[in-house]
Amino acid sequence: MVRRCYQPDPDERLRVCPREWALTLVHAGLRYHRRMLTTTPGKPRPRKASAALQRKSEAGAKPASERSQLGPADWIVAATELLIDKSIDAVRVDVLAKLLQVTRGSFYWHFVDRDDLLKRILVSWQEAQTEQIIARYRKQGVEAQDLIVELVELPFHGRAAMKGASVELAVRAWARRDEMARMIVDEVDAKRLAYIEECFLSCGFDAKSARSRAFTLYCYMQSESLFRNQGSTADKAERRRFVAQMLLAPEPGKAPAR
Repeated sequence: MVRRCYQPDPDERLRVCPREWALTLVHAGLRYHRRMLTTTPGKPRPRKASAALQRKSEAGAKPASERSQLGPADWIVAATELLIDKSIDAVRVDVLAKLLQVTRGSFYWHFVDRDDLLKRILVSWQEAQTEQIIARYRKQGVEAQDLIVELVELPFHGRAAMKGASVELAVRAWARRDEMARMIVDEVDAKRLAYIEECFLSCGFDAKSARSRAFTLYCYMQSESLFRNQGSTADKAERRRFVAQMLLAPEPGKAPAR
């Protein structure tokens, strides 16, 4: 059954009084206004925006829960794993977003661009593998001679040492082709050598001897990371004993190290 709207004839409209006609117009206007408020407006035609604005727009569309769950550290950890497994060329925003199962735009809530991420990967490695280790040893107040023995054994500290060695090798491979990475690696090497030299100085060695012994110990630590699979458990223990004994042995004609 078709419902038909009531259409008054012209004579009937003329017989409606002005007051009733005015109220009719008011009600019709209110009904139209309500329809406009509840109707979804059409999508405006998008304007051409810059790449930076487009990235921010993508990030703004991200759910708040996703942004709160992932922080900068999560991106840095994922990027470091990618660096270890593949190379620095594989560390890209789109690849990381896919691995973390988030949109590409969420990356820009934490980093300016890819270069910003790469720099923070290096800083994170520097702090975890150098600054924090040195700070921990200083806080423990270990005797210098015992500390040198501890440094000789550092490459053999289980999974943590293996993980650290993997990151170290990946970063050094990166540094061979990138100036920013090379500068950070050089800074890390200088910081570590200076600290080890300080330990030998505390043992009573002169500056020249302390510098040479520090370099020898540092090279040994790097070599054990490279040649981890060489020798049996007994062979590795013998190497550690030999290196520690050699480094702490007094120079001819001088008193033993303290």
